[in-house]
Amino acid sequence: MKIAMWSGPRNLSTAMMYSFGARTDCAVSDEPFYAAYLAATGIVHPMQDEILNSQPQDPNVVAADIAGATPNGKPHWYQKHMCQHMIDGFPLDWASEFKNIFLIRHPTRVIASYAAKREKPTLTDIGFPQQAALFERFGGTVINSADIRANPTDMLTKLCAAIDLPYDEAMLNWPSGGHTSDGVWAKHWYASVWKSTGFAGAEPPLPTLQGDMADLCAQAMPFYDSLKKHSL
Repeated sequence: MKIAMWSGPRNLSTAMMYSFGARTDCAVSDEPFYAAYLAATGIVHPMQDEILNSQPQDPNVVAADIAGATPNGKPHWYQKHMCQHMIDGFPLDWASEFKNIFLIRHPTRVIASYAAKREKPTLTDIGFPQQAALFERFGGTVINSADIRANPTDMLTKLCAAIDLPYDEAMLNWPSGGHTSDGVWAKHWYASVWKSTGFAGAEPPLPTLQGDMADLCAQAMPFYDSLKKHSL
């Protein structure tokens, strides 16, 4: 089974990759289109050169690779994909053969977390329109990161059932210090999850956004609400 987990940034996506990576039957991949996205758009991110040098920059090469043989002969392959990486012209037909999961998080939390790592995010940066469009095209399973943090056992059990994958309680814990499949950008973005050995507890009240960030949240909310209606 090949699994595409679609999310925006700062969305529990790395913890979910570690969760699936804790299964002995599952290979994992970390944002395989990242370098191709940066090369095609000219957008500058932290660790730009390292990212561009770490992955193929041709999206067709990436698509062929992720649709190919599962690494290490594992039965399942979990791929963490960022919705904003899939720009116009990038191949997407491969996703029709995958189990597609859409990991959502309230825009207020996404924006507050993202802005702390990269200044002045835009709606395109945080991926909500792209996520909604991908769901409209492929359908699949929607799961809310807040629900996972509040009750990981229950939500991971439901998620596995939804994609016809047996639940494995090994998904609840992983070793601290990161995963061998982490992208080179991990040292900039993954500091907190590197310290973790499982899912954090329930989230605190929503933070308060001001000015441009509050306006950005208002733009993102309709896309989030449209997906939330379908969540497990």
